[in-house]
Amino acid sequence: MPDQTALPKYVQTAELLIREIAAGRLADGARLPPERDMAADLGIAVGTLRKALNDLTDKGLLERIHGSGNYIRHKAEAAGVYAFFRLELVEGGGLPTAELLSVERLPKPGDLPAFGKSQEGHRIRRLRRLSGQPAALEEIWLDGSWADSVKRAEILESLYLYYRKELGLWITGAEDRVGVSHVPKWSVPAFGLAEGASCGFIERWGRSESGETAEYSRTWFDPKVARYVARMR
Repeated sequence: MPDQTALPKYVQTAELLIREIAAGRLADGARLPPERDMAADLGIAVGTLRKALNDLTDKGLLERIHGSGNYIRHKAEAAGVYAFFRLELVEGGGLPTAELLSVERLPKPGDLPAFGKSQEGHRIRRLRRLSGQPAALEEIWLDGSWADSVKRAEILESLYLYYRKELGLWITGAEDRVGVSHVPKWSVPAFGLAEGASCGFIERWGRSESGETAEYSRTWFDPKVARYVARMR
């Protein structure tokens, strides 16, 4: 059975709100519902919600006024855990989650572009969901020079957070190329699109602080569920 990891519930909640703000679904100056009502709507404890709201306050995305309520404050950069994840639900927002399908260290195949120092890479395949809806298949190749092995149990839903915590690798820049492709042979039934069906396609070259390409990834996404969004402010 595929592995599925999870960030703490308050982090997930904060990330959901950050993405809702970035998508404009929570307007600047909007007053959030009372905390008990909001926690009930989200299906979480009030204490968990308050930790998430504290995180947003620390990021400058929320103003908490005693006796009045909690108010959204937009800013140019909402730097969440998923800041580099550019897929959103068609209607906007959506909390990303990841289901780990496989992790293997392999020789880099010939259809990959040249990158990194090693002839081998760690191939990570995942099914991505947005607020529970299957949205994309990912195949990430991390250059083998960054780690001898990558353990399934250590991979977080945010792969870049895992890179930072466990490998000391900071992905600080990326080049994305968006187009159309076909669902790969290794797709899983939960994705919803059959092998060979047309779908959206993203190639990414992820760069480390030193500017070298540390990873290359391919993402196949269902355009009925998700869209690629890059905002410039």
